[in-house]
Amino acid sequence: MAINESMSLSEIFATYDGAKKNLAQNVEAVKNSGQKIAAIFCTYTPREVIHAANAYSVSVCATGDNAVVEGEKYLPKNLCPLIKASYGFAKANKCPFVRNSDIVIGETTCDGKKKMYELMGEFKDVHVMHLPHFKSQKSLEIWQDEVRELKERLEAKFGVKVSDEELRNSIRLFNKERELMGEIQNFMKLTPPPMNGKELHALLYGNGFIFDKKEQISDLEIIVEKLKECVRDKISPVHKDAKRIIITGCPSGGVYDKIVPAIEEAGGVVVAYENCTGTKNFSNLVDENDDPINAIAKRYMAIPCSIMSPNKERENVLQEMIKEYKADGVIDVVLQACHTYNVETANIKRACNDVDTPYMALETDFSTSDAGQIKTRLEAFIEML
Repeated sequence: MAINESMSLSEIFATYDGAKKNLAQNVEAVKNSGQKIAAIFCTYTPREVIHAANAYSVSVCATGDNAVVEGEKYLPKNLCPLIKASYGFAKANKCPFVRNSDIVIGETTCDGKKKMYELMGEFKDVHVMHLPHFKSQKSLEIWQDEVRELKERLEAKFGVKVSDEELRNSIRLFNKERELMGEIQNFMKLTPPPMNGKELHALLYGNGFIFDKKEQISDLEIIVEKLKECVRDKISPVHKDAKRIIITGCPSGGVYDKIVPAIEEAGGVVVAYENCTGTKNFSNLVDENDDPINAIAKRYMAIPCSIMSPNKERENVLQEMIKEYKADGVIDVVLQACHTYNVETANIKRACNDVDTPYMALETDFSTSDAGQIKTRLEAFIEML
């Protein structure tokens, strides 16, 4: 998917927007080349370990009505749509990423996914990392053991030996990616920013479907320079008076089309994504001077996901983002049957109220049946601001 310096920003955004589709077409060629592929579901999965084992990692969270329908052939209807979609397409052999993966790496973030991994293990090689749901020295030690066990499992699976130096090399690469993604997201703190929320989402989402790390980093460096040029030349697709919105909550894949375009058509601009697609995925670097296993474990345990209890850190992070991005409002997107994020809406609303920032919670799924209702609610929210 490599981009080049002669491309315009709009061409680059279009390339990233089509990254998943293009990868779906090419993943079999990657597999046939002899490259190993690990399918992952969550930002808690330490990608550095996979890379150090000379394998590619690719997200396999499926979305869309058709995938959900496949999942409901085997799973309860009142289950998270992401779980139903992901299992349904994998079971039906319709997901090219799962089909071509050598191993599926799961993590015990929620009960639904834990049980899904059991079922998926009947037809795929699945390795489950047992993630503690509280933060303490004891839980960190447990997670360090889980990271170490993943390394050993991949070594046995792929017939390789992962050295500390190879882990450190991977850590440096992924830290560079995080630094560049952080720099890109920082452009959204400007008024007006040099891109809109749809374009930012295309970069954040499409970045996860680029296999080669060096190509990925080179592309991000080009994008940073292009955005600097836009700022220098005062070029922006966003009106200076657009209402600035932060999206928090569940992963935005599968619900993006119902939410972000509606916000920006109503006169708003999404300046940040405080979710797995955005800052949760790229915040915090791995300490390059620490023992690599311990450093990786510490970085991933710091992710402020709703599955952690207590999870005051998410409230603190969001309040800081409201200040840094000069947000006019926060929209909390919750997938139906995602109980941890749904319960946390009360805390997030209170956190927004504490810094005098309007808040709205949206509960939805991957269907389009509520698109009109959501559009109306978003228009009213933006108008209120």
